[in-house]
Amino acid sequence: MNAPDRGPAPGPAASYRENLKSGAESATAAVPRFLEAAEQKRHLNIYITETPEQALEQARRSDERIARGEARPLEGLPVAVKDNFCTTGIRTTAGSRMLENFVPAYESTVTQRLLDAGAVILGKVNMDEFAMGSSTESSHFGPSINPAGEGLGLGDLAPGGSSGGSAAAIAADLALAALGTDTGGSIRQPASFCGVAGFKPTYGVCSRWGIIAYGSSLDQAGVFGKTVSDIALVMDVIAGEDPKDTTSAPDRGWGFEKALSTPPEKLRIGIAKEVVEAGSTEDTELVWNAARKIASDMNAELVDVSIPTFRYALPAYYVIALSEASSNLARYDGVRYGYRADNVDDITSLYEKSRGEGFGAEVKRRIMLGTFSLSSGYYDAYYLRAQKVRQKIADEFAAAFNAVDFLFMPTAPSAAFPIGSHSVDPVEMYLEDIFTVPINLAGLPAISVPIVKNRQDLPLGLQIVGRQMSDEALLATAAQVELAAQGN
Repeated sequence: MNAPDRGPAPGPAASYRENLKSGAESATAAVPRFLEAAEQKRHLNIYITETPEQALEQARRSDERIARGEARPLEGLPVAVKDNFCTTGIRTTAGSRMLENFVPAYESTVTQRLLDAGAVILGKVNMDEFAMGSSTESSHFGPSINPAGEGLGLGDLAPGGSSGGSAAAIAADLALAALGTDTGGSIRQPASFCGVAGFKPTYGVCSRWGIIAYGSSLDQAGVFGKTVSDIALVMDVIAGEDPKDTTSAPDRGWGFEKALSTPPEKLRIGIAKEVVEAGSTEDTELVWNAARKIASDMNAELVDVSIPTFRYALPAYYVIALSEASSNLARYDGVRYGYRADNVDDITSLYEKSRGEGFGAEVKRRIMLGTFSLSSGYYDAYYLRAQKVRQKIADEFAAAFNAVDFLFMPTAPSAAFPIGSHSVDPVEMYLEDIFTVPINLAGLPAISVPIVKNRQDLPLGLQIVGRQMSDEALLATAAQVELAAQGN
């Protein structure tokens, strides 16, 4: 057996679920503790909208179902939801002034599946505006604070982004699971910064219906948890085909939690030389050293592979993502819904003032760059060329997976940075995504698992990448990496 002899221990979410079923705990007693913790940690600015009355009612109904022996898979589980998932009757802002007072009349597919499985939604958590950022600093509601920096005397550290509020909620014990979205690393990078696990499935495994769009060919819903087993618990509920989303993948009868009990044997782990050379820092060296030690402990074979186009992924991603954002955000015009400016003279000034006042600086920057890439005379030079690079990257990853089972790489070039430290040059923030955006371009599954801390005692994540639709085996492998890291 090449993996550690013992299987992954149940995480906090799985243990909580068992306590509810056994009667050792009740949802009506537990949920108020999470609500009180959110109140005590409000300085971290994690929740945008809290839903205590709804959560307490959901908890009460969960206890009734458990007493009748009708518990559903996530019965009574306290969950935080990133604020770009539409939720019926609950304000959904996408971190923007543009949607500050938007209350959807419909439920996203993923959150509906959570509710149908008995989850208790505690509220909507902070994020970069329209998911555009790597620190939550572009949020109209101000940045969240990384709980990992508390007590270390390091000041206010960014939790990563765009799903920074989701990662921070798990790290601060304000929820047992959290939903996020990942367009270019927005689940994995904050997971690394906050020292939790964060999983981005294969594109199409989780429905995008009801998620406020950023880049439609890149966006994917995913999950944060303290452990890989907690992620598997939630993925069993939210994965699957959705007739409302034509890009959703055919249902495969996913069994993520079950897969954890049968870890892959005789693993071949790929190390791409281009990845080793890219973004080399003191922190990435720590990750590489820890990753090689973990591979050795798992008796996995390390294999050198090559992804030559890796260095072109970041510029190609930003051309494609911003072009799609330019199109997706055109709907916010001050007419149909969202922010509407006052004191306008005509329809043109209504559009200009509503969009100018409703969007933040980073979103406006990205819309303008995307519009330029799609404009007449530049479409072929930028957007079309970026799509060709995207296909080349996907082909190179596919070739690498002919030789290996999974790839190891750092999640981010550094640990959490201080809020404001990347505010002068936006390119500095874009470079935070250097290790994650290629995965979205290729539509692959990937997870960040905390494996080591740096000299400041801040967490660093290892990114594990699999071939398309290897999601179950990827989580099983990640659980073994998690065990090995705990033993080091």
